[in-house]
Amino acid sequence: MSASAEIDAWLLDQQLKPEQPFTANGSGRQPLILAARQGRADVLGYLLQQGADLSVIDAYGNNALWAACFAEAYDCIALLLEAGIDIDYQNPSGATALTYSSSSGRHAVVAQLLEAGANPLLTTQDDFSALDLAATRQCLQLLRNAVKARA
Repeated sequence: MSASAEIDAWLLDQQLKPEQPFTANGSGRQPLILAARQGRADVLGYLLQQGADLSVIDAYGNNALWAACFAEAYDCIALLLEAGIDIDYQNPSGATALTYSSSSGRHAVVAQLLEAGANPLLTTQDDFSALDLAATRQCLQLLRNAVKARA
């Protein structure tokens, strides 16, 4: 199966239309977010090459970077950052991908986001930062160092 045929098959499997690869499926799920959440760097790269809108969000107000962080899909995170996705995008509650990653103990993702320039000082509507919500010692240390470096 060629790369194009494999991508078309993935799109069809997600109830998406290969001839309209940016159109949400019948459940309202966006292709870019689905690919990121499933760690499908091949599909994500294809969508980005075709000009996918980086500002699409899911039903919860999260973007594709959040989805890639959820999946711990480091290659997808890198592709999205390289494409220019807003690394500090805040969902309706004010949480960023860094906040989520820290609160869920994804220290390698936290390191990747910090290295790419994520702002560790942003806070949620409840005034919690990624540092405040760090779930593991590794996340806590990474964020402490990042905050100190900004001072």
